[in-house]
Amino acid sequence: MAEGNSLVSPTPFPVVDPERIPAPRYYDEAFYRLECERLWPHVWQMACRLEQVPEVGDWIEYSNLGKSVIVVRTKDGVKAFHNACRHRGVQLAKGHGSCETQGFTCPFHGWRWNIEGKNTFVYGKHMFSEHQLDQADLALAPCRVELWGGCAFINHDDDAPSFRESIGPLAERLEKYGLDQTRAEWCYATVLPANWKVAMEAFMEGYHVMRTHPQLHHANPALTNSRYGQDTGGLGRTLDPRATIRENIQAQFRGMELLSEGMAGMCHAKDVETARKLLDVDLPEDPMEAMKAWYGMVAHQVVQDGRARGESTPDLLALAVSDPVNAVEFLFPHYFLLPFLSSFSAYRIRPLGPESCLFEIWSLTQFPEGQEPPPVMDPVVLPYDSDEFPPIPRQDYSNIPDQQLGLHADGFEFMRLSKEIEGLIGNYHQIIDGYLKGAAPAKLAKATHLLGGNFDGPIHNLGL
Repeated sequence: MAEGNSLVSPTPFPVVDPERIPAPRYYDEAFYRLECERLWPHVWQMACRLEQVPEVGDWIEYSNLGKSVIVVRTKDGVKAFHNACRHRGVQLAKGHGSCETQGFTCPFHGWRWNIEGKNTFVYGKHMFSEHQLDQADLALAPCRVELWGGCAFINHDDDAPSFRESIGPLAERLEKYGLDQTRAEWCYATVLPANWKVAMEAFMEGYHVMRTHPQLHHANPALTNSRYGQDTGGLGRTLDPRATIRENIQAQFRGMELLSEGMAGMCHAKDVETARKLLDVDLPEDPMEAMKAWYGMVAHQVVQDGRARGESTPDLLALAVSDPVNAVEFLFPHYFLLPFLSSFSAYRIRPLGPESCLFEIWSLTQFPEGQEPPPVMDPVVLPYDSDEFPPIPRQDYSNIPDQQLGLHADGFEFMRLSKEIEGLIGNYHQIIDGYLKGAAPAKLAKATHLLGGNFDGPIHNLGL
């Protein structure tokens, strides 16, 4: 991708004003095709969790937009190969499995490769010209892969900046929270009848909590109103002035319970139980000081309890000062992490068409060594309106399909974003346009760094 390339055609429906995102970007066929051609082949995509390939020979397929990659653990670490036989292009593997000794065998003519990508057998090789059998030429085509946060990320662009160069300081901040020590407890997936960006944007701000997640708002309305309502009097407004200290603590605790019931990794049950033990501790008389003290006690005890269980829980209080993270962190272009005390939720979104996408959710937490659950190899796939989803994603999924339909309404020309708290949406659209018009990779990476910590944040002029 070279900036100023005269062969790059103008971007349709460009973001001229990042407070106004043109509606056709979410359903126009030509715009979608440009994303497929100019965005996705050049970005780092979360391909799998590393516990899915724990032993030498373990492999798993990752596919997106018709491109399939095999991620495999070898004696020299995790590698990735483009999933195509070097003879006539048949895919070598589907799903996941283990093949340390036998490697990969083409189901069409039986050609074979070992897990290092070296060709080991050509049936009837005497029938082929010598130059067709060159070992370097027959080796499986490698795909770039980098490991971070307990996951393997792949990139189809050999010249793209590295994963860390692309994500920026957010990568280092998040990994300090023990992300690479977590394991998946479960994974759900669904197909949403919506553009992939519509699905993602539902999680780029907390402004929707009041209406979409009323149980969270009702548990602590002062917290929501302090951020988005008319009464924005500072941190003190997160407390109900009419309530006692104990009542405010109970309200905060109830909010933790509801987060845990709603989404597991967003507030793990083990952390709720830790907080429950601290409901009757002695606290300062000043309400605000009492709340700060209580949260500090909970964070400290979560660390102590985790370490007592044999988990590698980091010092959450120290990290809150040195490396703070937001309730939602976005890793461009399609991966979210939602850290809370000891655990995380994670989201991955993949486009299936202009108005369809695959949405996956994980619950991630730490386990004592030797007590890890079996790897979650396949998600539980549910209809998007299934009652089996946890309450919070179920509530989000109730809006997303209706929003996609509303985008087609006559007279709806663009999203109208708040410049103060919906900035993440406007900012990542600017980066998408940068890819579509062929901006320099280093410039795109620098702009992407500004997405870290931008949840509920302002719109920036990214200069793309």
